[in-house]
Amino acid sequence: GLTSLKVWQKSIELAEKIHKDFIPTLPKEEKWALSNQIRRSSQSIGANIAEGYGRYYYQEGVRFCYIARGSLEETYSHLHFARKMEYLTAEDFSSYADLIEEIRRMISGYIAYLKKVKTGKDEPGSGIFETPAEYILEPDEKEET
Repeated sequence: GLTSLKVWQKSIELAEKIHKDFIPTLPKEEKWALSNQIRRSSQSIGANIAEGYGRYYYQEGVRFCYIARGSLEETYSHLHFARKMEYLTAEDFSSYADLIEEIRRMISGYIAYLKKVKTGKDEPGSGIFETPAEYILEPDEKEET
């Protein structure tokens, strides 16, 4: 099941580490702004992997992995900003960056796996071929009144 998926486990580990170790250390003025943003982006990584995992068709799984990867990059950006503002030590930032890089590789590997094992014949629309047709991209000048 989902809980045995390594990439999901790592994404939950990152969110937990951010929630327990980083957010409580933020200065008072960041308790709502940065705290809220990084809370949502870090939780979104695992949530999107889970949602994709629960979908039947591989394309949906891949799409949710792309969203998870976007949330991962957003989380990295928030941590990078926190480092620039000196809310994080260089050592702590490096620890987060290493974990993010590991998850980044895992998500990319999971996407490659999903694309490789796609079911093909069971995908929506498989075996259905559209008849090519001419599409009108601009209104016909004659029809304008």
